Amino acid sequence: MNAELTQTVAFHTLGCKVNHYETEAIWQLFKEQNYERNEFEQQADVYVINTCTVTNTGDKKSRQVIRRAIRQNPDAVICVTGCYAQTSPAEIMAIPGVDIVVGTQDRHKLLGLINDFRKDRQPINAVRNIMKNRTYEELDVPAFTDRTRASLKIQEGCNNFCTFCIIPWARGLMRSRDPQEVIKQAQQLVDAGYLEIVLTGIHTGGYGQDFKDYNLAQLLRDLEANVKGLKRLRISSIEASQLTDEVIDVLKKSNIVVNHLHIPIQSGSDTVLKRMRRKYTMEFFSERLRKLEDALPDLAVTSDVIVGFPGETEEEFMETYNFIKDHQFSELHVFPFSPRTGTPAARMQDQFVDEEVKNERVHRLITLNDQLGKEYASRFEEQVLEVIPEERFKEGENENVYVGYTTNYLKVLFEGSEDMIGKLVKVKITKAGYPYNEGQFVRVVEEAVAGNTTAAERAI
Repeated sequence: MNAELTQTVAFHTLGCKVNHYETEAIWQLFKEQNYERNEFEQQADVYVINTCTVTNTGDKKSRQVIRRAIRQNPDAVICVTGCYAQTSPAEIMAIPGVDIVVGTQDRHKLLGLINDFRKDRQPINAVRNIMKNRTYEELDVPAFTDRTRASLKIQEGCNNFCTFCIIPWARGLMRSRDPQEVIKQAQQLVDAGYLEIVLTGIHTGGYGQDFKDYNLAQLLRDLEANVKGLKRLRISSIEASQLTDEVIDVLKKSNIVVNHLHIPIQSGSDTVLKRMRRKYTMEFFSERLRKLEDALPDLAVTSDVIVGFPGETEEEFMETYNFIKDHQFSELHVFPFSPRTGTPAARMQDQFVDEEVKNERVHRLITLNDQLGKEYASRFEEQVLEVIPEERFKEGENENVYVGYTTNYLKVLFEGSEDMIGKLVKVKITKAGYPYNEGQFVRVVEEAVAGNTTAAERAI
């Protein structure tokens, strides 16, 4: 009898790490109601599409995925959530076959909405004004379906309103998660076997701005003091303006915060930064990097760069290029500027940079990225580093090659075995490179808590 009653759900997530985190949280809600999870390509009773709206292309891809789900099973309940759902619910409701639209809040109401829809068979638009929301929506994720590193969302929203960005309108204003909830969930993740946790959010480094006497530095200290068994703590992204002396001091003293920071630069030109409405100058950025370098000598700094922002001259581009080269970033995510409808930058039409010029600049930065990546990695050749293997390396012919990350975000390939996944192992870097380094397995250092080996075995 029960077999007949088992409902199935399938998910498709577009966009950022926060969306992936939230999909896992939504899956937990379905799991509690005894749903089984199917792959998105399979038949399911309910499809949940978690959308992205960071670019116009994000909207387009989201619509394509929604239509794919409708084609797959026209009788299924089609639920659309996420950023595009928040900013353009009417556009989504206009797609024939969409049943429920929920934005970037009220996800905990989704199962109730599905029951309401099944009774009345009337499409439901449950999107509310995000700008009025001042509370963080608690969504628990005790474990992840397919990850070795666990994400832990600590905040929501952004108050910055950069001229190229739609996200405050999709996510609302800054809301921080209760520190006790963060610590509780971190412990839950470690107990489930994760040795590394990545703190994530829409504006992660802004954590605590909406609290009276609590900030990111204190959260980092509290996580280290109270979460038993946590080996690595990574911050997914942090703005230069949030790298206060107090935060840098915590990084210097910590035994678990890794020596890798992702600090979005977006442009290395003060005049472009002003047009972007970014809240720092290059002099300030440079000074923060110097302080970090003193605190963490082998620090890897990765970054995001937008190329071809409206009005960007060759001189302004070269300021960006030279700043990145001089400060030896270890990896860049390079994005050609893409006008996002509804943002001030999209209205700077007359200043748009020619596509050919933009693409040529993108390629120059990607070439620089490859060079800097190799230079940074070469510092660690012949050194023994700690790696957490994440999965078997699928691109090579040797089936025993695994891939994982060091604390400073070097991607390392080495010969190992399936049972090493998720453990902390020592690997000697035999050949530095980019994007991959080759290594040789030395020994296992630390099992995940969920493992059942003894302390003596772990110390081998």
